[in-house]
Amino acid sequence: MLKEELPPASTSVLVRQGLGRHARRGAPNPLLFRAQRARNSKGFSLSGMHLTSNISRLALLTIALAATTLGCVAPSAPRDPASPSPRPAVSAEVSVPPSPDIVSESPLGAAIAQAAVNVRQVTLVEGLEHPWGMAWLPDGSILVTERPGRLRVIRNGRLEPQAIAGVPPVLTGGQAGLLDITLHPNFAANQWVYLSFAAGTPEANRTRVVRARLVGNALQTPQVILEVNQAKSGTQHFGSRFLWLPDGTLLVSIGDGGNPPVSLEGDLIRRQAQNLNSYLGKILRINEDGSIPPDNPFANAGNAQPAIWSYGHRNIQGMAFDPVTNRVWATEHGSRGGDELNLIEPGQNYGWPIVTHSREYFGGEISQERSRPGMVDPRQVWTPAIAPAGLAVYRGDRVPQWQGDLFAGGLVDRGIRQLKLDAAGNVVSQQQISIGQRVRDVRQGPDGLLYVLTDDRNGRLVRLEPAS
Repeated sequence: MLKEELPPASTSVLVRQGLGRHARRGAPNPLLFRAQRARNSKGFSLSGMHLTSNISRLALLTIALAATTLGCVAPSAPRDPASPSPRPAVSAEVSVPPSPDIVSESPLGAAIAQAAVNVRQVTLVEGLEHPWGMAWLPDGSILVTERPGRLRVIRNGRLEPQAIAGVPPVLTGGQAGLLDITLHPNFAANQWVYLSFAAGTPEANRTRVVRARLVGNALQTPQVILEVNQAKSGTQHFGSRFLWLPDGTLLVSIGDGGNPPVSLEGDLIRRQAQNLNSYLGKILRINEDGSIPPDNPFANAGNAQPAIWSYGHRNIQGMAFDPVTNRVWATEHGSRGGDELNLIEPGQNYGWPIVTHSREYFGGEISQERSRPGMVDPRQVWTPAIAPAGLAVYRGDRVPQWQGDLFAGGLVDRGIRQLKLDAAGNVVSQQQISIGQRVRDVRQGPDGLLYVLTDDRNGRLVRLEPAS
């Protein structure tokens, strides 16, 4: 499995080797009507990877299964949601020291700088079991998804003992579970809540999106509005982040399906990221009811899925929209090294697995190409990997020094990378904010401060604020 799911006790060897997750995908495709905005990506024919001896096959399977064993977060024993262990808020002032040991080895990597603002961490709630996503209700309460399949409420600074009823059945284990959450932009009037999750069995599963109305403490009238159009095996690479655009459409990230030896239709499943008839390895764009916007880049292509917004992705778990620049940003897991920050444009090919700065978990190259015309280059590469999850663009008024900065969570990194950009969207510097646990989500709250979810059996909701 992937380093993005390695529990802290299991990361030492893989982190020293520099886990990352990016490979850039696919040869230039004639369907790309905006391919002129190429950013380099790596090209690679996977046909040469077919092993020619039983011994080689056995070695590959053994190594891959070992990575899966290390990477999977085993499904935890059910915990009574009525027995959380929230504690009073705890604050801790954290400076942000340089971290030269994790500076990207890629020329696309910006050096890590000393923080200009000291940060205080305020732990608001503990006792969340592997939280994944969060959304604010109009009254200031926070809905939080827990990967084992529960939807929790934090109200008046306390974790409510009872979970929200009516969550659909969820496949759990490994990376599978209840994943992201978002509210309809007009939630106050229609009460629509959107959930993404893994659905099916370990042998046949897919990412699914449901919307339902939140009435009291229960979800009602659930509707499946989107699901991946191919079933896959295993419990890896589901995506899946939500992002509303100003026009009222919804972006949904979908993972590529998994690592070798996971296959689909006779080939490594990751190659589906280049298949325009597959939802795997894509960002999809839909209307609020799941219908397809007529101005999607492949809506009239004929031989492509009309929901596709961009493709050639490995496993995006962070997306954010900047309302000032109108840019869509995404962070994407690499395999062993090569995690990426990408500026997303409709219709573009981001390369995986044709182009990549990443390597196989078992040590070999995924591709010799780091860039290719017709594919988009990342704006930032992290090698060794940080396992990026959660992303926010700061546009609040509480910390003027953070204006326009990106804040990217890291699972292996156990912290947040603050990225400063120039006017063209290039990363000019980065600094690290240590959280001390695997960071799963980062959001700007209604109060103009940053909120962080940590991925742990005893996960936390943390607020970041400047230390005065």
